[in-house]
Amino acid sequence: MRKQYQPQTSEIRLSSVLHALSDPRRLQIVLSLKDEAEESCTIYHDLMPKSTLTHHLKVLREAGVAKVRIEGTQHFYSLRTDDLELLFPGLMTSVLNVKPELIE
Repeated sequence: MRKQYQPQTSEIRLSSVLHALSDPRRLQIVLSLKDEAEESCTIYHDLMPKSTLTHHLKVLREAGVAKVRIEGTQHFYSLRTDDLELLFPGLMTSVLNVKPELIE
C-alpha cells in the first residue's frame, strides 16, 4: 500500500488548515476526534458515503489537521493538536470548544 502524504510540522500552512476546517462535515469529524487518542475511520461510514468520507479525511490529513496510522487494512486517525497549537497558538483550542449548533 502506498504511504499517504502527511506534512511535516514545518510544512503546515494556516491557509490550508483554515480551508480544511471551513467545511461543516470536516469540522464535525474534527470535533468527534477531539476526545479520542485514535479513531478508526469506519465509525463515520453511517454519516456519509465512503468516497465522501475518504475525501474529507484526505483534506484534513494533507492540511496537517489530522494524521493517520495504518495497521493492515485499518486506518486510525487522530488530531495533530500539539503541532497546530505550536504553530498557531489558541487555534485548535477555539475550534475544539465550538458549540456543535454553531457549525452549520
